[in-house]
Amino acid sequence: MEAANKTFDASKAYTVAEAAKIVKENAKAKFDETIELHVALGIDTKKADQQVRSTVVLPAGTGKTKKIAVIAKGEKAKEAQEAGADLVGGDDIVEAIVAGKMDFDVLLATPDTMKDLAKAAKILGPRGLMPNPKSGTVTFEIAKAIKELKAGRIEFKADAYGIVHTILGKASFTSDKIAENAKAVLDTILRIKPATAKGQYMKSVSISSTMGPGVKIDSGKI
Repeated sequence: MEAANKTFDASKAYTVAEAAKIVKENAKAKFDETIELHVALGIDTKKADQQVRSTVVLPAGTGKTKKIAVIAKGEKAKEAQEAGADLVGGDDIVEAIVAGKMDFDVLLATPDTMKDLAKAAKILGPRGLMPNPKSGTVTFEIAKAIKELKAGRIEFKADAYGIVHTILGKASFTSDKIAENAKAVLDTILRIKPATAKGQYMKSVSISSTMGPGVKIDSGKI
């Protein structure tokens, strides 16, 4: 970490492009490190109208192919198969989940099948896999959802401390692609700013790699 800090000024806030370049240069682990974005927001998470949560399609993708399971019936099940879902079914998938078998990264469901998922809620919930309309995982637009997820759609939300932590891709990405993904997420966070949030909205912004140092971004230049 000491060597890494010599390559940049840890007290300085950089542009998104500069920060992306620094983080990539300092990702020196023997594996392809994940690049992460951290945004501390000036919101009161105890207030329902100040929740920050959304989805965004990362222009450069996530660097990982997601395995998608879909719970749907009839034509929607057929649509899911044609759109490239890795697993399509109904009660059989629910029973597999209850039995502890979850060979997927994302679970999509059509609204009419949500009642069937009730028995698996206690298993899916803690793992962040329970389909939810706000994250776009409960929808009748199955083909569109699958296409976006395969292309790099991610979900993010502010935690109890008002901080958004999300991935931006891999260290093997070019710095331009890392910056492109960062800008897409930051633009979305700005766009969904709660109307009731007072004071400075983006209090601090930084990006880092799994093993590397955090690099501050000047929120005034976003």
